[in-house]
Amino acid sequence: MRMPRRGLVIQARTRWLLVGLALLFSLVLLMYLLECAPQTDSNGSLPGVVGESMGKEYYQALLQEQEEHYQNRATSLKRQIAQLKQELQEMSDKLKSLQEKKSPRVNGMNYQGTKEQASNDLLEFLHSQIDKAEVSVGAKLPSEYGVIPFESFTSMKVFQLEMGLTRHPEEKPVRKDKRDELVEVVEAGLEVINNPDEEDGQDEDDGVGERQLYSENDFIEGYYRTERDKGTQYELFYKKMDGMEYRHVTLFRPFGPLMKVKSETVDISRSIINIIVPLAGRTEAFAQFMQNFRDVCIHQDKRVHLTVVYFGQDGLSEVKGILESVAGETSFHNYTLVSLNEEFNRGRGLDMGARAWEKGEVLMFFCDVDVYFTAEFLNSCRLNAEPGKKVFYPVVFSLYNPAIVYANQDIPPPVEQQLVHKKDSGFWRDFGFGMTCQYRTDFLTVGKMKMKKK
Repeated sequence: MRMPRRGLVIQARTRWLLVGLALLFSLVLLMYLLECAPQTDSNGSLPGVVGESMGKEYYQALLQEQEEHYQNRATSLKRQIAQLKQELQEMSDKLKSLQEKKSPRVNGMNYQGTKEQASNDLLEFLHSQIDKAEVSVGAKLPSEYGVIPFESFTSMKVFQLEMGLTRHPEEKPVRKDKRDELVEVVEAGLEVINNPDEEDGQDEDDGVGERQLYSENDFIEGYYRTERDKGTQYELFYKKMDGMEYRHVTLFRPFGPLMKVKSETVDISRSIINIIVPLAGRTEAFAQFMQNFRDVCIHQDKRVHLTVVYFGQDGLSEVKGILESVAGETSFHNYTLVSLNEEFNRGRGLDMGARAWEKGEVLMFFCDVDVYFTAEFLNSCRLNAEPGKKVFYPVVFSLYNPAIVYANQDIPPPVEQQLVHKKDSGFWRDFGFGMTCQYRTDFLTVGKMKMKKK
């Protein structure tokens, strides 16, 4: 019973001993700090009531030193700027003297005359770029593959020929940099139309009322291409919804500001197109072709003539029956069937189709039986072909085999739904020159020139 009581006494004594040692250590430490503390100098600059005045002098001296340093730096920079100005003035005087030697003053003209001369030289250079480009005159090329193709665009789309592996054949929406460029071009074309020059031959009014102003909504389509050593050519077409005339504006950007080349009014209301189709067999394809022909040419355009040049006898009666059936249903009789008992030859068929027309000059469209076209294309054909000057070669979008493209579907969709510009559905056949819009006299003249060369 004593052992626990004794242990408690021992623990209490030990605790008081430790407290006493801690107090003794704290007292020794306090005395040490008092003995080692630095003596306060009466001349010190510590902040407070006593050292306040000396602290201000210290900071004032420090500020004065910094101010002198920045003043010296500013003086050095001013001296360097003055030297640079002097050197720049000397260089300007030398350049001015060289320009005066190259272009001496005439009739007391001052330096303003030199600036005007430089502006005239620049304008003359830009016009020389236009004169060199194919926009003004034709160019001799080694073959048709040397032709720089145009890319077409509307207000919403750009049809891209150089697709590569990542680009789409139809860009929508248009990339911002390209959109800004084309918007500027369309607006420049509107400026030319709405503010015509005397050389455009457009009067201020049409004799009935005020002259119509065109807007962005009247822009139909455009074409552009770039000659890398000259500049970019733009062909723009505008049309009022209730009108039959088109306004055609040609602009050129010779690696500088846009410049007007030509502005004209084009009336295509009386322009007939003779569509020439060489054919041998393929009656099912011809029946589908005539269905498109009926919808586009007979019901919408109504200014076409169809010439079918058929080779051989197999299937000839079916072709006659299809033509007679369409004529009976639509009262369309503007067609010609030329029968040749020969093997199929496309060039021969086109030549015979052109010669079968006996009513003088006409615009011809050389077409294959498996080509689908729209009424808008027929107008493009009329707008871009000009007798003696221009031949239009449209770039065809070639569709892949629908059995492969739509292999995951039970049956391929209708033809109208297959006509989409996607890289998975087809490609631009920019290496083909089989489809063409040209005038009959131009086609026959080329044939005569070849015969003379032989």
